[in-house]
Amino acid sequence: MTRPDLSRATWFKSSHSDNGGSCVEVSPDFPNVVPVRDSKDPNGPALVFPADAWQSFVAATAGGEFGDI
Repeated sequence: MTRPDLSRATWFKSSHSDNGGSCVEVSPDFPNVVPVRDSKDPNGPALVFPADAWQSFVAATAGGEFGDI
């Protein structure tokens, strides 16, 4: 997978992220991949996941597969 240029990414934080600072931000600006970064370190590194893998992770989290996180 070629890493996308994230310099113009628009980042969003979940509305459920008011949990004391453990937040991630995602960018919907890229087809087929989802960049993810730590909201406390916006200039730090970002991870880039295939979109289907990210969707599976979100569904598993919402379904409680990781416990109470």
